Amino acid sequence: MSIRRLPSHLVDRIAAGEVVERPASALKELIENSLDAGAMSVSIRLSGGGTGLVEVADDGLGMSPDEMTLAIERHATSKLPDERIEDVASFGFRGEALPSIASVARFTLESRERGSDGWRLEIDHGVKVGEGPAALPPGTRVRVEELFERVPARRKFLRSPRSEYAACLDIVRRLAMARPDVAFTFEHDGRRVLSVQPGSLPARVAELLDPGLADHGLPIDLQRGEVRLGGVVSLPTFTRGAADQQFLFVNHRPVKDRLLVGALRAAYQDLIARDRAPIVALFLDLPGSEVDINVHPAKTEVRFADPQGVRGLIVGGLRSALDQAGHRSAARVQAAAPVRWTSEADLAPRPTEGLAIGSAPASPPGASAFAGTTPVAETHAFFTGAPAARAEPATAPVTDHPLGVARGQVAGTYIVAEAADGLVIVDQHAAHERLVLERLKRGAGNGGVSVQALLLPHVVELDEPEADRIEEVAGELLEYGLDVERFGPGAILVRGTPAPLGNLDVSRLVRDLAAEIAELGGPQALKSRLDLLAATFACHHSVRAGRVLSVAEMNALLREMEVTPHSGHCNHGRPTWVKLTGNNLKRLFGRT
Repeated sequence: MSIRRLPSHLVDRIAAGEVVERPASALKELIENSLDAGAMSVSIRLSGGGTGLVEVADDGLGMSPDEMTLAIERHATSKLPDERIEDVASFGFRGEALPSIASVARFTLESRERGSDGWRLEIDHGVKVGEGPAALPPGTRVRVEELFERVPARRKFLRSPRSEYAACLDIVRRLAMARPDVAFTFEHDGRRVLSVQPGSLPARVAELLDPGLADHGLPIDLQRGEVRLGGVVSLPTFTRGAADQQFLFVNHRPVKDRLLVGALRAAYQDLIARDRAPIVALFLDLPGSEVDINVHPAKTEVRFADPQGVRGLIVGGLRSALDQAGHRSAARVQAAAPVRWTSEADLAPRPTEGLAIGSAPASPPGASAFAGTTPVAETHAFFTGAPAARAEPATAPVTDHPLGVARGQVAGTYIVAEAADGLVIVDQHAAHERLVLERLKRGAGNGGVSVQALLLPHVVELDEPEADRIEEVAGELLEYGLDVERFGPGAILVRGTPAPLGNLDVSRLVRDLAAEIAELGGPQALKSRLDLLAATFACHHSVRAGRVLSVAEMNALLREMEVTPHSGHCNHGRPTWVKLTGNNLKRLFGRT
């Protein structure tokens, strides 16, 4: 077959396929154009998930009729001042966007410059069908209708209107977070979905993602050289079951980058359970020469000149913010609601000695009946039920300690403390689990982990490449308390194990380390593995639920929690304490 030039209408449709994959792609291009035009207010309207209508109106600079005609020509742009394509500072420079969208839809472009009259252009699937004056305020309005109506091969692969709407909403949220100084309104099928006004970055993130971030989020603001990191991250006790609310921006451009995702995982390591994900909005600003934004046609991926430096900044910045949070917990204050307090006797009533079953003794004076309980159960609740709590004299005055002073212990599991502003309840097992883990980590950072010598060295059989990997990092392994040496082509001799970790399955440990070093590379895999083992050790060697503590022991636990990083949550991300404020307590008893 001879080589030939493609018809212009086919070239336009091929270009449209690269730029406009679905309604959300067109919406992204239109909003970015509005922001690049200096808009301070952007209004979006959709119908049918964007397949029926996509309309974006802004109050930006606007265009003259001649500029509008040029804007719908291929390879025309206002965003590239010269031929240096790497110096693009705006959201994009693609001249394909408007003509590509216009080639696969009914397209109406209206614009007005300040001090001039408005103008309108109408294009029907690549063919200009009309133009003339338009009445609109200064700015630009673009309407895209019947998207892919004449491209059935593309339209049949669109998802349901609900799925397409969700993709469009995600685009609007990302761009609204990227520009907290711009007002956004979003309507779908005549219903107002989103409306945000200009404000601070933390307030915008909380408004778009979760209002709870206003109380349970940590601000990030860190600069290293010319690179700056800002944003908001959630406390380890304020997480989700999926990583669907993690937004990353590079120079205010929404991106999806595996390096950044990996940095998030490293920052929250040993702070949350593996099946939980933090809520995150991070903004990385750096010189254009240090990042390549043209890796992906849609500019959703980037490449850094110094990826390890960027990763270190993110991990260090997040860990610093989480460390400074101290004993904070998303569950630190709980709203009170009326409850029915019960005892074991309520749940398992038994006849009182000397009282016939089924008889109904009189209630004690001043005692109100428990709803849903029998008279016998009520009698046991007041007189014969075994208490589910213990107490001893606790006369220490209430001071300014954040977690208060111990007043007793409930069910052998929960410490009850009185603070100046309310009642604090602590899960003793979860709290001590975190304290033990932090002690282990401090010990590892102070000269290395001590080695527990084995009475008889243990030989671990491995494949030769696995044995090579272990031998290469033997020096780093010793710093973490694992004493190993090569023992033939396919074996490793273990002479000692980390003392804080107690008895271990040595063979399994060494094999897992070999596999993780192969997958992740270097001693970082070892640190991750030992952190996990340390967390397991802490769980099994902490104060167990059901252990009776003295008031002195309870107060010692509270004081250590107040000075220990991350003590507001255990190793699995669960809260270690909650608080009922004075107003909550009054509400429980109807005093307000």
